[in-house]
Amino acid sequence: MSTVNIPRLDLNDWVKGSAEQRKKFSDDLGKAFNETGFVTITNHGLSKEVINELYKQVKTLFALPEETKLQYEIPELAGQRGYTSKGKETAKGFKVPDLKEFWQIGQTVTDGDPVKDEYPENVQVKELPEFYPITSEIYKKLEASGSQILKAIAVYLNLPEDYFDDKIHNGNSILRALHYFPILDPDSLPPDAVRAGAHEDINLITLLIGASADGLEVLTRDGSWYAVKAEGEDIVVNVGDMLQRLTNGKLKSTTHRVVNPPRELMGFSRYSVPFFLHPRSEMDLTSLPSTIDAEHPKMFSDITAGEYLDERLREIGLKK
Repeated sequence: MSTVNIPRLDLNDWVKGSAEQRKKFSDDLGKAFNETGFVTITNHGLSKEVINELYKQVKTLFALPEETKLQYEIPELAGQRGYTSKGKETAKGFKVPDLKEFWQIGQTVTDGDPVKDEYPENVQVKELPEFYPITSEIYKKLEASGSQILKAIAVYLNLPEDYFDDKIHNGNSILRALHYFPILDPDSLPPDAVRAGAHEDINLITLLIGASADGLEVLTRDGSWYAVKAEGEDIVVNVGDMLQRLTNGKLKSTTHRVVNPPRELMGFSRYSVPFFLHPRSEMDLTSLPSTIDAEHPKMFSDITAGEYLDERLREIGLKK
């Protein structure tokens, strides 16, 4: 297990640190993203109280009656806003849907940017007036933290520190509230049914607020699965496919999954809230010239972020 490099990094070392601290943060982050694609981050801007309130609202949301939740499912939005019911998302390459339901909150454009016309409105939960305010607050704070992490990545890649700024301003990011529902009769499950099948994330980076139970595992270079656990209120941050494409595989979008708990715990729910940081749809994901050489030939075709997202949503069954 000594080969699994998932360091715990302090975001304040980058945001408020000395030149030496900032360089070390950038180097450590880049090294981990190059080797395993995962880090854990402390001092990310979310207090314990805010996180607790978020999970309180998320649990209340998924405890609503099925018929109430289904009123908020809008199939034509391909799961990008509002509720997505059980059995709708299947990991790429899998035939059995994940054992989960979820709710998605997207970008709110307030500065007159014409990109606003690309995004559907967020769905309000009339039964839960406090749900949208807390999720909106979390969205903005994780967006800000993600922006700082991308600045450190830009420096690691010898790009201008602000390289990603205009590409993620009013980007197509998603905050997803996930409920891995209880399985009361494990024997009734198809043999391949898991909470989240092995997959890679679509976006630039993902920021995950600690889940309510264990289960997240990453696939290591030697082909074994390694459990990822964050301390306290730390968040887990990982590379997505878009950043992997941009860097020609230099930064790894590592395969990960959420495994089923032991049989005696199958009857309990698991909740988690990832923030998928996406750029604007027009961002060019063509691999950076600096990441291509004789030893590292170009691995990916040229594509925009919007085109790639559309392709992946079809692959996982959210878009027809």
